[in-house]
Amino acid sequence: MDIDQALQTFIMESRELLEAMEESLLGLESSPDDPDAIGAIFRAAHTIKGSGGLFGLDGIVAFTHVVENVLDRVRGGEVPINADLIALLLSCRDHIGMLVEQIAVDSAASPDKETETTGAMLLNQLKVYQTGVKEQSPVPAVAPSQPRTAVALQPGGTVASDHWHISLRFGHDVLRNGMDPLAFIRYLDNMGKIVHVVTLPDALPHAPDMDPESCYLGFEIDFHGDNVDKAAIEGVFEFVRDDCTLRILPPHSHIEEYIQLIDELPEDKVLLGELLVNCGSLTRKELDEALRLQALSAECCLKAAADKEDAVCKLGDILVEQRMVQPELVDAALGKQKLAKENKAQESKLIRIQADKLDQLINLVGEMVIAGASTSLLAQRTRDPALHESTSTLSRLVEEIRDSALQLRMVQIGETFSRFNRVVRDVSKEIGKEIGLAIDGAETELDKSVVEKIGDPLMHLVRNSMDHGIEKAEIRLQRGKPAKGTVRLNAYHESGSIVVEVGDDGGGLNRAKIFAKALEKGLVTANQTLSDQEVYGLIFEAGFSTAEAVTNLSGRGVGMDVVRRNIEALRGTVEIDSREGIGTTVKIRLPLTLAIIDGFLLGVGSASYVVPLDMVMECIELSEAERQETRENNYINLRGTVLPFIRLRDQFRERGKASRRENIVVVQYAGQKAGLVVDELMGEFQTVIKPLGKLFGNLKGVSGSTILGSGEVALILDVPALIQRAVNKESQQLAYGM
Repeated sequence: MDIDQALQTFIMESRELLEAMEESLLGLESSPDDPDAIGAIFRAAHTIKGSGGLFGLDGIVAFTHVVENVLDRVRGGEVPINADLIALLLSCRDHIGMLVEQIAVDSAASPDKETETTGAMLLNQLKVYQTGVKEQSPVPAVAPSQPRTAVALQPGGTVASDHWHISLRFGHDVLRNGMDPLAFIRYLDNMGKIVHVVTLPDALPHAPDMDPESCYLGFEIDFHGDNVDKAAIEGVFEFVRDDCTLRILPPHSHIEEYIQLIDELPEDKVLLGELLVNCGSLTRKELDEALRLQALSAECCLKAAADKEDAVCKLGDILVEQRMVQPELVDAALGKQKLAKENKAQESKLIRIQADKLDQLINLVGEMVIAGASTSLLAQRTRDPALHESTSTLSRLVEEIRDSALQLRMVQIGETFSRFNRVVRDVSKEIGKEIGLAIDGAETELDKSVVEKIGDPLMHLVRNSMDHGIEKAEIRLQRGKPAKGTVRLNAYHESGSIVVEVGDDGGGLNRAKIFAKALEKGLVTANQTLSDQEVYGLIFEAGFSTAEAVTNLSGRGVGMDVVRRNIEALRGTVEIDSREGIGTTVKIRLPLTLAIIDGFLLGVGSASYVVPLDMVMECIELSEAERQETRENNYINLRGTVLPFIRLRDQFRERGKASRRENIVVVQYAGQKAGLVVDELMGEFQTVIKPLGKLFGNLKGVSGSTILGSGEVALILDVPALIQRAVNKESQQLAYGM
């Protein structure tokens, strides 16, 4: 993988981590003590910081490091979670997202002035939650010489106290190299507090053999520091690392935390040393030193051992022997290593695929469907049984490939829904209302291309529900409702389509007010009779608004017409169900996919039409008597119910003599049924949807086109529009008859 591909992977993973971070932060508002959510937020920040460092993204690393420090204190219980901190961390999450997006646009560009100003402001606010910087401390008093056993260790090498224990041995040449050992100890004290120091003179030679330019002292230090990890302590001695021997043991309380971190680490890295480094119990330099000792030990053992297996020295044993890591942590890492290997052997591999490559695959599958249909047609004409059987097998395989390819583009709508947690939170604070979000049907799947285009319409509807729908708290209490309002998002499958609902428990739509506003704008006439659905549908007209004041959210009449236009562009429909004083629900019906569907082929005169197969309920052949009866009426009696119908010959002005045999295809959509009168039923047909183009954008009753196996073009019928036309025609006819 080249650097550009790796950077793109970092950007995609960062976006996913930031979404998870936002979701966990919003969850903390209701469960501030949830350790899993706090841990998830910390890991997201830590991963972004670490990955950003690999690409030299210093701005992301520096800012995220400060956020990570605050989160570490939150995780340690030193900083309590409250609304102010959550709001600040959400802003920090947005800032990190902005930095990532700027990298996505231009990886070499520096942040703009506005972004830098925002970052500086957030860093200043984060200081409140960080440990204050201490003033320069004097060199701590050095205790009298004590034996080394003064350091209290528990079995297994764990430290008995709640302080870090640092075992420090300076090399003889440290002074000659221009380094002052006491300066490093003083700097360490600036990071926290040196609780106790034991000076070890055991390396001192006899007086005549002493060299004034050599250092012979060692130190055993007990150190306490807030928001300090092992790597930070090691960093104090960075410039003298080659001239000293350094061993750092964490407080006893840290061991359980390290074990928990090991358990929470991702399972993509199963090397023992990497696990210990990633959890923070082992530094990179300590690992390098242990690996060097392992190599030396293996080389020595290999010379003495006949069996090569006996020459392998275990890294865990070396780490424990050198007092770099406690045995308990090695055991935990080995357990994690074993579990990760077992899971890795069982789990399926996941790969990332660019969206344009997936779209290209779908297009090729569509062309294969058309070619397969052409082959099947030729096989039918030749009447060769062997060829017909072969093409049937081919058609079945093409259908399976089509379904598998389309399944690759199916994603759960829950990811889109979860983004509105933040929207509801921020907007509710902006407008001064207490509003919650309820999500159902998050596991419902639909085409990725549909998910990408449904986000904006949902945003308009959710914001309108909060601004127009949900009442003020005092009004809700007067009406016997809870002070906190609720916006609902729901998704489910119905009749081969997906239904997405945006609802609220607010005041509902005022029918009289909407009609009066429409009358004022000339959209309706005073004597016009409209159903509730038709009146509510007026709010989707351009420039229509009943808001008494213009706000940042609404009132300009811009938005709802865009909602309908965007949904219709997806071959969908939108309808409103509202009850005044109870609430409003907006239902959006969308096709599951925009690419390929199973269709039912119909013949009318010389033309062919396609209806989505999942909308076809049944087919009825009209008798001669029924044909005569339907000449006068646009409906028939279907087993005791009235079924309105449309003659496609009249709808599309098909010329030529009508067929002696007519059929009614009963279709259903959104709970309504209607009939389509056709000349011929031509059976099931796999349909690749082709757009009609702008020239036919206003063509009523048609949603697209497809290519038949013969090479002819067949129109795909817009069933929802045809059903609505049939129902309206029936209503007018019945009203006129009455």
